[in-house]
Amino acid sequence: TPVQIKEFGAINKIDFSPVSPYNYAVTASSRIHIYGRYSQEPVKTFSRFKDAAYCATYRDDGNLLVAGSEEGSIRLFDISGKAPLRQFDGHSKAVHVVGFLSDKYRIFSGGDDYSSSLWDIPSATEIVSYDEHTDYVRCGCASKVNADVFITGSYDHTVKLFDARTKSSVMTVEHGQPVESVLLFPSGGLLVSAGGRYVKVWDVLKGGQLLVSLKNHHKTVTCLYLNSSGQRLLSGSLDRHVKIYSTTSYRVVHSFNYATSILSLALSPEDETIVVGMTNGVLNIKHRKPEERNEDPQKKRRPAYRTHVKGRSYMPKQEDFCVSKPVKRVLRKYDKLLKSFQSSKALDAVLEPPIRLHTPEVTVAVMQELHRRGTLRSALAGRDEKQINLLLTFVARRVIEPRFTPVLVTVADMITDIYQPVVGQSAIVDRQFLRLQEAIGKEIDYQEELLEVLGMMDTLFATFTKKRDTCLDEDKSNGLTDTIDTNKNN
Repeated sequence: TPVQIKEFGAINKIDFSPVSPYNYAVTASSRIHIYGRYSQEPVKTFSRFKDAAYCATYRDDGNLLVAGSEEGSIRLFDISGKAPLRQFDGHSKAVHVVGFLSDKYRIFSGGDDYSSSLWDIPSATEIVSYDEHTDYVRCGCASKVNADVFITGSYDHTVKLFDARTKSSVMTVEHGQPVESVLLFPSGGLLVSAGGRYVKVWDVLKGGQLLVSLKNHHKTVTCLYLNSSGQRLLSGSLDRHVKIYSTTSYRVVHSFNYATSILSLALSPEDETIVVGMTNGVLNIKHRKPEERNEDPQKKRRPAYRTHVKGRSYMPKQEDFCVSKPVKRVLRKYDKLLKSFQSSKALDAVLEPPIRLHTPEVTVAVMQELHRRGTLRSALAGRDEKQINLLLTFVARRVIEPRFTPVLVTVADMITDIYQPVVGQSAIVDRQFLRLQEAIGKEIDYQEELLEVLGMMDTLFATFTKKRDTCLDEDKSNGLTDTIDTNKNN
């Protein structure tokens, strides 16, 4: 059951602390409340704002909090204190977006004066300012891979990528609507922007090429969020819905419905709590239901020792007829999972080292059975980097064995088809794809050489057969002539 908390005004930002116990900061009206994750009560409040506060964001170590304000100043707070540690003045209008760069010593900001700035925390001075947007700058994010890269989105319909080492933007993409939210994937290769009814995914490494355009909301999309594994993308909208997309297929896999329009949302680092802020100032907190664990049934009373040894010393007589006790057949773990139609867990069970290394025929047999049932694709999908690496290692090693080739070629084809969109995000997975390509390339070369050898052998065998047939014909004709001559003489 969701918990609801009433704030003083519309909630424009929710941010979870990256360190345990994962408290979260809620920015609403002129205050920043920090709530305990389970107590749902304010642990701390920052209220040193004359007017509205915006975009309170944690640093990666969870010790500092930065926030913008309506009067144009940026304040830096220590979580353990109350008064601001630093104040950055330079924007002439409200600052709606602030955040830390990944080096932890610089802050980026964007305001309604159309400018984006970079600030140095130790000296509280402005490092560089960019005046490339032509409308309000209302959203932004920093790269976790490169400490000099940050991104801003504006109501001028553009998203710009800035590098602190240059004096102008490095890349610009046209969203086509006023941009309300942007985020970068952890790898830094994909950029997501939201504005109007659209959520768009861009390839940064290809210079801002549009990959996907999603139109699942029927009102303006206001916020985006990515779960900890990067496999689920969340979007909140004024249509009162939160949509959850799979980042492999970009299809909606789940949806939440709320009472009023949504302005902000956040997911806890362990993906156990989702917090949504709405326009009417209500904070909605949902916790994931814990998985029910099957408790061990009460231990039955075991029979006494004399019951076990009863009859052990009896010697059968000659006229006795011995009846053997039927042996109960115990199903293996993967057989039980197949019996209960748990395809993905059955595949995990046969990929464990004892089975995968010593009895690979069992692993391939389970894959073949899943393919026969039509559930192989769903069992292969939705896996993380470690599991994909394990699958590709097995396929690359065993695909060249003739008894496994027909099944594993199908498996390799499905893996390539499913995970093609995420190629380039993991060096480990890319390396395994290259190993698979190399193994198949070598096998094709061997097959071509074998075909050449077979062709030569067929030619040789054909030559020997003709010579032998000719010799037999000559012998037959000579024998027949001798017989005829003998008959004539007689």
